[in-house]
Amino acid sequence: MMGKAIVFTSGKGGVGKTTTTANVGVALALLGKKVCLVDTDIGLRNLDVVIGLDDRVFYDLVNVADGRCKIEQAIIPDKRIEGKLFLLPAGQTSNKDDVTEEQMKQIVDSLKKDYDYVLLDCPAGIEQGFRNAIAGADLAIVVTTPEKTAVRDADRIVGLLKRSAVSEPPKLIINKIRTQMIESGGMLEIEEIAERLTTDLIGIVGDSDDVIHGSNTGKPVAYLSKNRSANAYRNIARRIIGESVPLQPIVEKKKKGLFASLFG
Repeated sequence: MMGKAIVFTSGKGGVGKTTTTANVGVALALLGKKVCLVDTDIGLRNLDVVIGLDDRVFYDLVNVADGRCKIEQAIIPDKRIEGKLFLLPAGQTSNKDDVTEEQMKQIVDSLKKDYDYVLLDCPAGIEQGFRNAIAGADLAIVVTTPEKTAVRDADRIVGLLKRSAVSEPPKLIINKIRTQMIESGGMLEIEEIAERLTTDLIGIVGDSDDVIHGSNTGKPVAYLSKNRSANAYRNIARRIIGESVPLQPIVEKKKKGLFASLFG
């Protein structure tokens, strides 16, 4: 049985695509799935840093595409989850045009033979890097934040995905939620974002120092057993594999009453 390729995209930079890709990958691996993370941001690779494998990169995605090495030589195993989590890094000194859509599709199709899930970290923008990243994907998960500019760019991406060859309807993750700002009107409402993008919501992740710390140290927060953000990523992973997991209400005490938001 072939695995499933999922691309994490947004259009806008800075919304947390790479962090989301890494943490969902870790969460899937912890659920016993064999996962290969693929960094398609050629020339600006970061997934290797976030996942903590940057000091082990030798060959990369471009080397595989141009035939310099076999795909097995470029893939790096993450020893923290033995036999379950792997990385195919992007080329840091290459250009996005160095890999074609057809080459990317061939690479992804090859990976799907050996992995339950292939998670592709898509670069920002809607040009060649985006087209490469979605070329072999079965599903696209759009990552956005509760900001007007991010939602507008996500809306453009959803439209492009619906006209692309990606077979499944796109899903949505709303990232960097700050409940106090939503309540004060400084951020868009969760329901408003989902309705505007007409996309099924698969997860919500709060703005957290733990997520930032995990990315900076190469230890994704999803490894933590008792952490709100880690739980959100694990719930997303469970929804991806087909489990029915409701969005969990989080209630925060404030000076004036209580404010509840969906999270997880």
